[in-house]
Amino acid sequence: MSDSDATRPSRFHSSIVSRWLRKLWQLAGIVLGVAIVNFFLLRLAPGDAVQVIAGEAGSASPEYIAALRQQFGLDQPLYVQFAKYLGHLAHFDLGYSYRQGMSVAHLIGTRLPATLLLMGSAVLLAAVIGVTLGALAAYHAGRFVDILVSTLALLCFATPLFWVGMMLVVVFSVWLDWLPVDGMATVSSGLTGLAYLVDVLHHLILPSITLALFYVAIYTRLIRASVIDVRRQAYVRTAVARGVRPARLFRVHVLRNALIPFVTMLGMQIGSIIGGAVVVETVFSWPGLGRLAFDALVQRDLNVLLGILLCSSILVVLINWATDFVNRRLDPRIAKD
Repeated sequence: MSDSDATRPSRFHSSIVSRWLRKLWQLAGIVLGVAIVNFFLLRLAPGDAVQVIAGEAGSASPEYIAALRQQFGLDQPLYVQFAKYLGHLAHFDLGYSYRQGMSVAHLIGTRLPATLLLMGSAVLLAAVIGVTLGALAAYHAGRFVDILVSTLALLCFATPLFWVGMMLVVVFSVWLDWLPVDGMATVSSGLTGLAYLVDVLHHLILPSITLALFYVAIYTRLIRASVIDVRRQAYVRTAVARGVRPARLFRVHVLRNALIPFVTMLGMQIGSIIGGAVVVETVFSWPGLGRLAFDALVQRDLNVLLGILLCSSILVVLINWATDFVNRRLDPRIAKD
């Protein structure tokens, strides 16, 4: 064995380590930039938590308002507040919510699983249905099935999320009484184990369908266009000439390459899915980060808003990394770049 062969594995591992270190530095830079922008943007918005509390009290003396500002640290200059905020972030501390009476990290930790469950189920539902309908429409391009699927996708794309949610509640909860109206689980049911899991899934059906329908329309149209484009490529015609079976041709040569723009779009839209979750969680009273962000915005609980925005940005960056990894597995040419 030559010296070059012996040092090749060490060079490979060192390149992997350097790549991950570079990604971690990118994550730190992105998080810091997002934290700075969010901090100053929220401070530019009119009103604060003290004014909301004073308005809820009906009448508050100037001394009481001054005491609240001192307690919340709002009486200090903006640059001092910003320096303290960065100091808390350096110690992985998201601050304290005076409205909720608990730390922001604990508050987000109690709501994050509900949002991840809703987002995960909606993304999975949208991906499976969107890829299936898109491939079906592309296979029957120009025929009745293609026209029907494209029309349904256009209707889903043009319909607002809140209207879809309310109509689903009216039909399946009010008229048919098949599904629960709101919440994540039945209140005071005392269910545990498998019965509790079934109850949560029962409550999850309407919110996940509402959030998924809009993205089903996008993915259906994207997969349809991508599959039609891939089927026109020279390597597909070559595979047909070689006598590759139609099922294997579609699965290996067409669908796999057509999924690359779909995966990229899916990773890019995670941020918008989080934004859509705010509407859906509000309509269905789903106890997730979206509902928490809406309540914090109304109450001007800026520490909670900053924590949610920061966690959302980290989640988006991690999803984009996962998207890049999947694309490299789907297309070996990307891994060589």
